[in-house]
Amino acid sequence: MRALTRRFVLPVALSLALVTGACAAQTDTTATSAATSTNAATSAAAAASTPTSAAATLAANAEVIDLSSSTAAAADTAEVAITLSGDSASSDSAAVTVAGSTVTITAAGTYRISGTLTDGQIVVDSAGDGVVTLILDGADITSSTTAAVLVSDAEAAVVDLADGTQNSLTTTGTAAATAAAGTETETDVPDAALYSTADLTISGTGALTVSGDVDGITGKDGLVVAAGTITVTAADDGIRGKDYLVVDGGTVTVTAGGDGLKSDDEDDVADGFVSITGGSVAITAGGDGIDAVTDVVITGGTVTVQAGGGATAAVSDAVSTKGVKGGVSVVVEGGEVSVDAADDAVHSDGSVAVNGGTLTVASGDDGLHADGEVAITAGTVAVTSSYEGVEGATVTVAGGDTTVLASDDGLNAGELLTVSGGTLTVDSGGDGLDSNGSAVISGGTTVVAGPVQQGNGALDSNGGITVTGGSLIAVGTSGMVEAPTTDSAQGWVAATLTSTVQAGSAVQVTGADGAVVAEFTATKAFTSVVVSTDAVTSGAGYTVVADGATVGTATAGEPPAGGMGMGGGMGGGRQAPNGG
Repeated sequence: MRALTRRFVLPVALSLALVTGACAAQTDTTATSAATSTNAATSAAAAASTPTSAAATLAANAEVIDLSSSTAAAADTAEVAITLSGDSASSDSAAVTVAGSTVTITAAGTYRISGTLTDGQIVVDSAGDGVVTLILDGADITSSTTAAVLVSDAEAAVVDLADGTQNSLTTTGTAAATAAAGTETETDVPDAALYSTADLTISGTGALTVSGDVDGITGKDGLVVAAGTITVTAADDGIRGKDYLVVDGGTVTVTAGGDGLKSDDEDDVADGFVSITGGSVAITAGGDGIDAVTDVVITGGTVTVQAGGGATAAVSDAVSTKGVKGGVSVVVEGGEVSVDAADDAVHSDGSVAVNGGTLTVASGDDGLHADGEVAITAGTVAVTSSYEGVEGATVTVAGGDTTVLASDDGLNAGELLTVSGGTLTVDSGGDGLDSNGSAVISGGTTVVAGPVQQGNGALDSNGGITVTGGSLIAVGTSGMVEAPTTDSAQGWVAATLTSTVQAGSAVQVTGADGAVVAEFTATKAFTSVVVSTDAVTSGAGYTVVADGATVGTATAGEPPAGGMGMGGGMGGGRQAPNGG
């Protein structure tokens, strides 16, 4: 049957059109499985860190305690008023004691706090059962020695921001106290403006400004930000939840000298995660933007991160400056995420999965990096600047719309690179698609504008590139041309050209009968081209035409002149990684 003609409109990075048959985008799972079996030596780390869904990741983690839906659950008693007045305070409740400028709450209940405390502290010390809810109703609290609000003992606590109010918590002396105590112990020094040893939920529709001379907000158990307009400025970490940190809503702005959002419990594999499901989060961090010992999961909201001064800044030798970092995994499944980082924009010691949403990253090193697998199954991924675009022990593109701009390799896999669906567009200064093992293309649309300098190629593998379906066009230099394997199920044509095709040229690859199997406008100069679609017939002759002039000919299925390329693989970043 004669092949149907189909034109693909591709992303901004390259304006290319491929001519394919009706089955061009079909995934060949048999070929993919075969290629995977030939790479059975996948490292244990990669095998143990296969990307998963957000739901499955969170289901394996600790249960989140969110008390925002009902502050009435805190107690059955009436609301208690606490009035702050300079260096003292007053309340009619027996559960509230005032000693100088220190206000202590000793029982579960709901407490409405208003006024100004110039150098004092609100302490929650409730040994009994029940939730302590603090309604901040125009409260301004400053402490020169310790946390402005300290939950030292409670079953759980809620800080509720009264509608239409402006509230502030400031610490100016916790740095000295922390230094005097030395390193953290089981009896940690309260080194944040808002510090809780109990599960803490922040809710309400008011505003809270937090300024900490060490950390801004710290929860030593779980911490949930459910609502409110929260602005945090901290010398070290902005918002830290030990067991977990969850942002479900509100508007959160963090400026931190250390990490922006952080969860750091290393003792329980179910803890130490950060989850963002909604709201607006904007982070400017001197260290990592988001740092989780285990997982970072983003399923909604708007998240903007600048880490370490951004992609144009030098990477620090002393501190980790990654954008979003998960020790076990990073999962993006919704929302709009934008990351600008001096080091890797998205980094995991385990796996990275993009299953939806929009992820836009700029990096001074890798755009997306996993020691295990990077998998893109849906959504939109744009690596706008990077040293290497996407790097992992295995790299999989199974869906979505992915564009990569890299000064070195575009996609770099240590063991296996698989493209089975979606649209992938790569513009690289080094190798375009690079695998130290093998590569399999079984579906989707793949477009590569490779290097203009010799020594790298648009396609590069150690174990061969198998094409069984989908559409591929790759252009680059002629010194390092690698074509698909001769036993590939789908036809391909690879040609080294007699002259350089300049950027802006209109290019066509045509069969002997004049039928066009690929056409595009060159975005970079190139001297080689590889095309595979189901419109290409092995053994047939093809001609490459640029601006109406013939610049090359080739027989489909025959390797091009100029060699088959050299091995690639995970060569590390432009410098040694910092901080994991």
